[in-house]
Amino acid sequence: MVTRLDPKLFDAHREITWCPGCGDFAILRGLKLALAELDIPPHGALVVSGIGCGSKLADYIKINGFMTIHGRPLPIATGAKLANTDLHVIVVNGDGDSYGIGGNHFVQACRRNPNITQIVENNQIYGLTKGQYSPTSDKGLVTTTSPDGSIEVAFNPVAIALAAGAGFIARAFAGEPKHMAQMIAEGMRHKGYSLIDVLQPCVTFNRVNTYDWYRKRIYHLEDAGYHWADRGAAWAKAHEWEEQIPVGVIYRNDNLPTYEDQVRALEDGNPLSRITELFRHPEPQQYESLKREFL
Repeated sequence: MVTRLDPKLFDAHREITWCPGCGDFAILRGLKLALAELDIPPHGALVVSGIGCGSKLADYIKINGFMTIHGRPLPIATGAKLANTDLHVIVVNGDGDSYGIGGNHFVQACRRNPNITQIVENNQIYGLTKGQYSPTSDKGLVTTTSPDGSIEVAFNPVAIALAAGAGFIARAFAGEPKHMAQMIAEGMRHKGYSLIDVLQPCVTFNRVNTYDWYRKRIYHLEDAGYHWADRGAAWAKAHEWEEQIPVGVIYRNDNLPTYEDQVRALEDGNPLSRITELFRHPEPQQYESLKREFL
């Protein structure tokens, strides 16, 4: 019999300070729905966040949480996964935290393929620090720091992830929380690094990329007969923007070895379980054996 947890199990019962209408609410809801769908209890998951409006999500959901410094959630999440391979590790951060300050960590996570899921709250603006343009802001966007319009070419996270070797790349829209929950669940089912790039409006500082702006442009890849296994087709979809914006699974490769699969220190099992067992039944020779493994 298939069981399904109640999403309310993940309610943290804390005051949420996001602006009314912010896409972060939908992302929080989508993550809860995905965890419930996958039957993952609160103690079985960890959310690692950075700094930014959306990174406060770690305070608003009842699972293990760790808020890092700006741009650093991916290496922390990778370390947590290596220490406890049974833990479902999720990174939630914004486009500035992930693609800007943490850009190198983003590329290396795609390349290394740890079994973690990254949900990027991509509102194309820095919201917490009052509306500066971000790496994903479209060229020409007028903001508090670009009154004449941004002169920079926008960062393309889907294309970068594909080029860096990511095995699962999907895009979702905060205006469709149920579809987004499906994308998050699919990413978490995937064995390896998975990117869920969520297009979400910033209702306070980004008056261009609104809910209506996205609704006029997005279309679902699953309705267009698209298949995610074709890397060349995925590269073409990664560059669709402006008039048509695809959402759904853009690329998937289930045959890549994860980072954990290749770490020799993990061949004998979950390190946390081994250490826990050692404390339950302490024997001097076991301590010595464990120390030698890491010398």
